[in-house]
Amino acid sequence: MITGENMKIIYMGTPDFAVPPLELLFKNDYRVELVITQPDKARDRGKKVQFSAVKKKALELGIEVLQPEKVKGNAELIERIKDTDPDLIIVAAYGKILPLELLEIPRLGCINIHASLLPKYRGAAPIHRSIIEGETETGITLMYMEEGLDTGDMIASRSTEIGKKTAAELHDELSVMGGELLIETLPDLIKGTVIRTSQDDNKASYAPMIFKKDGLVDFEKSPIEIERLIQGLNSWPGAYTFYNGEQMKLWNAEALDDKTKEPAGTIIETTKQGIKVAAGGRTLLIKRIQMPGKKAMDAAEYLKGNRISAGEVLGS
Repeated sequence: MITGENMKIIYMGTPDFAVPPLELLFKNDYRVELVITQPDKARDRGKKVQFSAVKKKALELGIEVLQPEKVKGNAELIERIKDTDPDLIIVAAYGKILPLELLEIPRLGCINIHASLLPKYRGAAPIHRSIIEGETETGITLMYMEEGLDTGDMIASRSTEIGKKTAAELHDELSVMGGELLIETLPDLIKGTVIRTSQDDNKASYAPMIFKKDGLVDFEKSPIEIERLIQGLNSWPGAYTFYNGEQMKLWNAEALDDKTKEPAGTIIETTKQGIKVAAGGRTLLIKRIQMPGKKAMDAAEYLKGNRISAGEVLGS
């Protein structure tokens, strides 16, 4: 009989989001036999090879780590997983779609910790997209995995209001929430008493991967759309525009209801609150910026030592 004490788990995850669930499994005495994460990569300007966040935590906890270059068609990996004889595979932001031959190995199945209220925002960037699209709430869904992209039966979910949270803030909240929901759900999953709920494909939406180019601000859009873009891309990759040919990153902004006839992107006024810019026939107040080679700072602070004038145009 499988119990929490003797259950063997394989954990698959890569970024920071996947660390809190792994930590909670360890703290609650679940046996994580093996961690599988993405290969080490050269990051940042120095191209220094860095471990994934999950690898760092697994090594700290004394758990063996595998880093296969590929999963699909990897007979050696499949055999290793079979040899481990897992009761359960838990996945959190691993980064690759898993083949059916892997999903069928564990006795209790493969479950995924997904950062949205499924069936909304299936895919790679549910946190960013839920903010950008103007959702009022999001959350975590535990689901059984199948071959489709986040299409499996749901096990449990928990929601939270988005409000003015940035993607970074929401990311941290949901990663902890996912771990807590996992620990609460595991006893019922082990006993076989969880209720599986099919997703309604008619209500499904997709959250495609975010790229740096997605951060370019279009001032023809409404201020609220731009505010959500800035909020949804904070802290990565960051929304941006151009000022005098230099990239200006935008880290905080507020949609104002003030109407204007100025062309989109025109600086209307600089104040102690920030930089007022025409956007979609109304006004956007840019409150925090970052210029090349500089730290992010409040726009009002930047204006104390730098000249930005009304009538100039952002985006060109």
